[in-house]
Amino acid sequence: MATWVELLLRVGGVVVAFLTLPLLVGQTEHKVMAHMQARMGPMYAGGFHGWAQLVADGIKFVQKEDVTPRAADGPVFRLAPMVALLPYMLVLLVIPLGPGDLVAQSLDVGLVFALAVLGIGVIAVLMSAWASANKYSLLGGLRGAAQLMAYELPLVLSAASVAMAAGSLSLQVIVEKWQPWWLIWQAPAMVIFFIAAIAEIRRPPFDMPIADSELVFGFMTEYTGLRFAFYLLAEFAGIVVISALTAVLFLGGWHGPNADALGWLWMLLKTYAVAFLVIWLRVAYPRLREDQLQRLCWQILVPLALAQLVLTVGVRLALN
Repeated sequence: MATWVELLLRVGGVVVAFLTLPLLVGQTEHKVMAHMQARMGPMYAGGFHGWAQLVADGIKFVQKEDVTPRAADGPVFRLAPMVALLPYMLVLLVIPLGPGDLVAQSLDVGLVFALAVLGIGVIAVLMSAWASANKYSLLGGLRGAAQLMAYELPLVLSAASVAMAAGSLSLQVIVEKWQPWWLIWQAPAMVIFFIAAIAEIRRPPFDMPIADSELVFGFMTEYTGLRFAFYLLAEFAGIVVISALTAVLFLGGWHGPNADALGWLWMLLKTYAVAFLVIWLRVAYPRLREDQLQRLCWQILVPLALAQLVLTVGVRLALN
């Protein structure tokens, strides 16, 4: 019975984190973009600096009419937003928050599990694109599928570099074996992983599957109400997940002063810092064209990721 109680507490903690951290990132995005663009941003909902704006947005989405296009494939159309949310919740189960047992589910192949589950996102994009019976949605879905399948390669290769350096596929072991000097020789892998991860969650400047100036709103064009809110929540949850993975793989996770007691705090701070950088890129860089997006992947990121793997092998052999 104690084991079941512990499991429920761990899963409950992940659910709470899944429901709160994306909202914090969303509110931060509102305020960060407002300051970077010299405007105030949301100021009224909740009183103090509009802290409850996302809550008000959620209530608004719940009240909106749920519309399914007449020509749409109803079951697939309605299921797609939930499929978009599920991978990020599953990945949070294996991300260690601190030393010891501060992880919902410890896996010896946690890195493989996380990267494999993140790939499910392309299924949700294709489901919504095809089921919407809309040409703009279909074009956005095809763009999204091409983008996600392309950037999975540099994402996996850069993560493999860290796993090779640590000699393990366990996220806990990778953090435990992390050394500050990894920030130097694993820096290229970190940059590649970060860029590829942003493309995986379709955040600007890699938001070609949405491209509102060209495709209305891409694969999300026909969605309204709560289902549209699920897609927005999935976007913010994706920011949390890739920021946490970047912190675990490249920034030492819970490592910091007094890590035994405050490791969870260092992990959250590093995750929040990476999330801030994701938001900053949205404001600072324009959207890439489709050909630029693919060229960046195949001509720059993939060769650099392979070169980083060779470097990691060389360093491992030299140390041994």
